[in-house]
Amino acid sequence: MEPILEVFRKEPIVPFALLLVVILTVPIFFERLRLPGLVGLLAAGVVLGPNGLKLLQNESETMQLLSDIGLVYLMFVAGLEVDIEQFRKTKHRSAGFGTFTFLVPLIMGTIVGRVFNFDWNASILIGSLFASHTLLAYPIVSRLGVVGNEAVTVTIGATIFTDVGALLVLAVCVGIHGGDFTIVKLLTLFGSLIVYSAVILFGFDWAGREFFRRTGEEEGNQFLFVLLALFLAALGAQLIGVEKIVGAFLAGLAVNDVVGEGPVKEKVVFVGSVLFIPIFFVDMGLLIDIPAFIKTLSSIWLTLAIVVGLISSKFLAALLAKFVYRYNWREMLTMWSLSLPQVAATLAATLVGYRALNPAGERLLTEGVLNSVLVLMLVTATLGPLITSRVAPGLTVTEAEPLESDKTRLDEGNASASHPFTVVVPVYNPQTEKYLMEMAALLARHEAGRIVPLAITTTNAQMDAPQMEAAFQRSEMLLERATELAGELGVKAEPLLRLDDDIAHGISRASREQKASLIVMGWGKRTGFRARLFGNVIDSVLWASHCPVVVTRLLDSPLNFHRILVPVENLTGQGIQPLRFAKILAESNQAQVTLLHVCNSRTSAAKIAWTRSQLSLLASKWAPETNFEIEVIQHENVAAAILNTVRSFDLIVLRSLRYRTAGGLEVSDVTTQLVQHLTCSVVLLGEPQRTTTGVFLPKPSPRVANDNVLT
Repeated sequence: MEPILEVFRKEPIVPFALLLVVILTVPIFFERLRLPGLVGLLAAGVVLGPNGLKLLQNESETMQLLSDIGLVYLMFVAGLEVDIEQFRKTKHRSAGFGTFTFLVPLIMGTIVGRVFNFDWNASILIGSLFASHTLLAYPIVSRLGVVGNEAVTVTIGATIFTDVGALLVLAVCVGIHGGDFTIVKLLTLFGSLIVYSAVILFGFDWAGREFFRRTGEEEGNQFLFVLLALFLAALGAQLIGVEKIVGAFLAGLAVNDVVGEGPVKEKVVFVGSVLFIPIFFVDMGLLIDIPAFIKTLSSIWLTLAIVVGLISSKFLAALLAKFVYRYNWREMLTMWSLSLPQVAATLAATLVGYRALNPAGERLLTEGVLNSVLVLMLVTATLGPLITSRVAPGLTVTEAEPLESDKTRLDEGNASASHPFTVVVPVYNPQTEKYLMEMAALLARHEAGRIVPLAITTTNAQMDAPQMEAAFQRSEMLLERATELAGELGVKAEPLLRLDDDIAHGISRASREQKASLIVMGWGKRTGFRARLFGNVIDSVLWASHCPVVVTRLLDSPLNFHRILVPVENLTGQGIQPLRFAKILAESNQAQVTLLHVCNSRTSAAKIAWTRSQLSLLASKWAPETNFEIEVIQHENVAAAILNTVRSFDLIVLRSLRYRTAGGLEVSDVTTQLVQHLTCSVVLLGEPQRTTTGVFLPKPSPRVANDNVLT
C-alpha cells in the first residue's frame, strides 16, 4: 500500500481530482444544512489539509497554481461584475459615498491595528481590508426591483472606488514590507501604477472592442481573449512590482463594457464560479491551523475589534452619505447593508498580506489577522444580506407610466402598417409543433399580425451531401404542417426555410430580417454542465435576439388553459409583462388569472393588506377587462410556496433572467429552482439584453428598475 500512497502523493492529477469531488459535493451538503457553501469549502480545506488528513498540501505546485488562478479570477470577476452603467448614472454621488466608505473604515482599521501593536504599515493594510466591500446582497435588491433607487445605484457605483483604492493601498504596503523601500522607489511605484492602470483600463478596452468587432460571433476566441487579458494584466502588475490581484481587478473593469451582459461573460463567470474560485477557498482552508484558530478566538479581542470596527465604520460612512445627500433612514440602512459584506477583495488582500515576507522572513499580516478576517467574512456575509432583506422592500422606485386605456397593441413601437406584428416560431420537433403554433396563433390573432414558421437547416461542407437533402425534406415537411395549422387557426403564415451554420444564430438573424416582434420557442432538454459551459439554443437566442422570446413547455393545448398562475414579486414596470401575457391568453380562453405574491411569515397584516390592494390596483390598471384573483401567502421559501400553489393550475407564467453572480460566487434565483420541479405547462418570458422596453409593455420612464426576479 505504501508505494501506491506515495504515487498518489506525487501524482499532480490526484489533488485536482480530489478538489473536483470537494467542489461538487461539499457545498451542496452544507447548503442542505442551511449553511453557506463557502463555509463547506473552508471546512473541507481544514479536514483535507496539512492540519487534518494531509491529503492536500498548500505547498504543492498543483495547489499553488490552481489557488493563484482562483485568486486572480476572484478579483477579475469582481471587476467584471461592477455595473458600469449604474455607476455612470450617479458617478458624482458614487464617488462621494465611495470616498466615505473607503476613508472612514480605513481610519478605523488603522486605529485597530495600532491598538493591537501592529506597525504603521500593517495597520494601514488592516484599514484597507475594512475599506472594500462585496455586493453579496445584489440579488436581493434585484429580486425586489429596487435597483433603480438612487441609494442602491450609488452604493453599486461606489464599489469601483473602494476596491481600486484598497488594492492600491495593498500594493504600496506590500512594497514597503519588502524592505529597502525609499521615497524614490515609492514615487516610482506610484508613477508605474498610474501608467500601468491607464494602459490596462484604456488599452485593453480599445483592444477588446476591436477584437470583438473583427471576430463577430466567434465566442470561443472571444472567451480566450478575455482570459488572455486577465493573465496579461496580472503578469504586468507583477512586472511593475505590485500584486497580481490589482491587475486582475483592473482587467475586469477594462473588459467590462466590451463583454457586456452576453454569453462570453456568462462563460467566463461560470468557469470561475464552479472551478477556480472554489479551489481558492479550499486553499484558504488549508491555511487554517485549528489549534491556532481556537487560540485566536480564545483571545477574542482582536477578532471582536475587527468585526465591530468594520460594522461600525461602514455604518458611519452610510450615515455621512445620508446627511450629505439627504437620503432617508431606510435608504441609509440599505447602503450600509450593501457595503457590509467582506468577501472577494478582502479575502484576496488578506491572503496576499499573509503571504508577504520581508527579508527577515516576517509576515506582513499575522495568522491572528487571517483567522479574524475569516470570522469577519462569515459574520458580514450573513448580516449584510439579512439586513438588506429587511429594509430594502420599503425602498421606492419611480413607476412606469400608466397604460392608456385604449391601447390595444402589445407594443406600438414594434408594429405598424408597414411592419405588422410578427411572431417567429422555430419548428424542429413534430411532437411539439402543434402546441407552439397554437400559442403563436393566439398572440398573432390578438395583435392582427402574422406568423413566420421557421426551419433552420445546418450547413454541410458539401452542399450536395445526402444529409443535406434529407434535412431539407424534413424541414419542408415541418413548414408545410405549420402552414396547415396556421390556416386551421385562422392566422396568416409565411413559412421560411433557412440555411445557417448555427441554429441559434439562424433564428436570431432570421428574426431580425423579418422584423419579428416576438419569438416563440419550445423548451430544450440540454440543461446540464455541458449546456452551462457551451450554452444551448435557447440561451444563445435569448442573448442575441433583438426582440422578446417566449420559451414554452406546453403539456396541453394553449386553447385548454383555463387557470393561469402569475407569481408577482414586485410592482415595478417590467414585472407587468407576465401579467399582460396572461391577459391575452385569458381573453382568448375566458380563463381565470391568479396573481400570487409570497411574503415572509413576519410580514404584518397591514403590509399584507396593502400588498393585496396594490396588486388589485395593478391588475385594474394594466388589464382592466380581465378576470383576476389576488392571492397573498406567507412562506419562508418562495419556490416551495409557488410549487404548492401551482398544483391546481394549467399554466404558470414566469420571467427568465440574465444570470448574475456576486463576486464570482454562484447565486441561484427562484425561477431556476421552480423550472426544475414544475409539473404543469410553463411559459418563460425573456427580454432582449440591450433594451428597456418589452413587447408586452409601453415604454417605461427612465428610472424604472429592470432587473426583477420572477416578475
